[in-house]
Amino acid sequence: MFPQYDVIVVGAGHAGCEAAAAAANMGSKTLLITMNMQTIAQMSCNPAMGGIAKGQIVREVDALGGYSGIVSDESMIQFRMLNRSKGPAMWSPRTQNDRMLFAQKWREHLEQTPNLEFYQDMVRELIVEQGKAVGVVTGLGHSIRAKAVVLTNGTFLNGVIHIGEKRLGGGRVAEKASEGITEQLVSLGFESDRLKTGTPPRVDGRSLDYTKMEEQKGDEEIVGFSYLDTPKPKEQRSCWITYTNETVHELLKTGFDRSPMYTGRIEGVGPRYCPSIEDKINRFVERDRHQIFVEPEGWNTVEIYVNGFSTSLPEEVQYSAMRMIPGFENVRFFRPGYAIEYDFFPPTQLNYSLETKGLENLFFAGQINGTTGYEEAACQGLMAGINAHLKVRGEAPFVLRRSDAYIGVLIDDLISKGTQEPYRMFTSRAEFRTLLRQDNADLRLTEISYRMGLASQERMDKVIQKQNEVSEVKEWMKQTQLEPAEANPFLEAAGSSPISEKQKMEKIILRPNINLKDMEAAIPKVAAGLAPFSEMGKEQAEIQVKYQVYIDKEKDLVDRMRQMEELVIPEAFNYQKIQALSIEAREKLNRMRPQTLGQASRISGINPSDVQILMVYMGR
Repeated sequence: MFPQYDVIVVGAGHAGCEAAAAAANMGSKTLLITMNMQTIAQMSCNPAMGGIAKGQIVREVDALGGYSGIVSDESMIQFRMLNRSKGPAMWSPRTQNDRMLFAQKWREHLEQTPNLEFYQDMVRELIVEQGKAVGVVTGLGHSIRAKAVVLTNGTFLNGVIHIGEKRLGGGRVAEKASEGITEQLVSLGFESDRLKTGTPPRVDGRSLDYTKMEEQKGDEEIVGFSYLDTPKPKEQRSCWITYTNETVHELLKTGFDRSPMYTGRIEGVGPRYCPSIEDKINRFVERDRHQIFVEPEGWNTVEIYVNGFSTSLPEEVQYSAMRMIPGFENVRFFRPGYAIEYDFFPPTQLNYSLETKGLENLFFAGQINGTTGYEEAACQGLMAGINAHLKVRGEAPFVLRRSDAYIGVLIDDLISKGTQEPYRMFTSRAEFRTLLRQDNADLRLTEISYRMGLASQERMDKVIQKQNEVSEVKEWMKQTQLEPAEANPFLEAAGSSPISEKQKMEKIILRPNINLKDMEAAIPKVAAGLAPFSEMGKEQAEIQVKYQVYIDKEKDLVDRMRQMEELVIPEAFNYQKIQALSIEAREKLNRMRPQTLGQASRISGINPSDVQILMVYMGR
């Protein structure tokens, strides 16, 4: 019934969809297996993509030829560029999305992808032969063989849903859990653990009073995620902000004795940076209110996502407390919030390709690795799909360094440090964030992806066009001089010192409170000179000129650190013979088996003196 596949992807969430698309687009005969064809790419939590650091990841996925950026643009109902008041390294795009349209667009793109087939069934075990994964066995008893398998099971591995004292088996509300895979992998020597995540109630927007809330509109300029010319909405839907209060908090506390978090029924650790509302009022007792984001679920629905009110308290407690929030006095529930507990496999058991160390040809991506968030899952899926294809072809794995992309930071963090809680990306995790901006992901990554056969010719042509345009704008800024009479009215209005003699544009633009867009609007000579160029080209040129000193410093640091990254540690290196290393260092190095000295230096508990000792022994 089933042919031999190159790659089987298990699970059709954000990780699974990107993995299947990448492997298929690179030429592998790929099968995507999901328990429900109607929930492909479902946004299980909030209907939004991007945000702080996450937006950079989506742009990187797009630059590499993934679909998340395109689908996000096609289904957005609002766009905002966060952190515009800060430097460009902190700018982060975010879209509010139509939940149903997002899933629909993903399925359309997948169905139009050559080499990709679908099958609806549950995978209950792997076919393992001679230490290699060579296929899967489904719930209906089908044995389907492949040269590589990618597991992207999300929250479905032995998933348990908690609502107050109620406990239901499931990987998502109204969807059954996946059983069998964890137990098999543990029997093969893998280590597993439990994590927890949660989701807030969904409510009827017609029952809310928006006059009591703050309106949050989208940006006038819609940039979007994709570097391709994706369609953008002509109008946007607003989100709204309201706040909890002490009355809300007191009502929530009445349910703590029945909360699965506080009664010990939930064993898994939840996401620190996206805590439940009960966790917030317990941990931050000094705060008398917490922000609630009221987010529409789409263009043609009244359903509202109550961001900031994630909870697993009993339904009646959720309901009575929420009615005390301004604007929610007459709220009607569509469904209560709930927590979900699930299995994951500590990611220190992976290679940088996301292939498991314990079983060849098996790849993990997404929440199975201990991450949280659509964006973190999508980028892992993309990398696992790429590397599964390369493995099948007998080619070297594709690995991004920490200095290449936020994706490289995420994977290195997971493999070098592991995680005891759901991992979420932040700009602070990236030491080279001036280089890893959202505006230059295409310049950083598309050529690499194009050479591998994933990024299209259209993408590569756009990168070349952008590079040429940026060079032209920078050259124009270098050659163009402004007279005091031309520049001073603008400079004085901007609160900047006037010039007393002619000055080049590239020097004026270095001033911290001056930007190219304002100059273009105020000075006719600047407007005329920049007229032939696109907004993207002008912005990129300005950033490169304005922040060149900082960019150069980071590049120098990257070059110095690369020396350590290129010092490969032999696979069979015996750490036990190095008595100068501490017992803890020897134990951790033996367990983690770092591939380079750079990776060894980032393992928690390995100090600089340990690295120096390793370097001496490797020299010998």
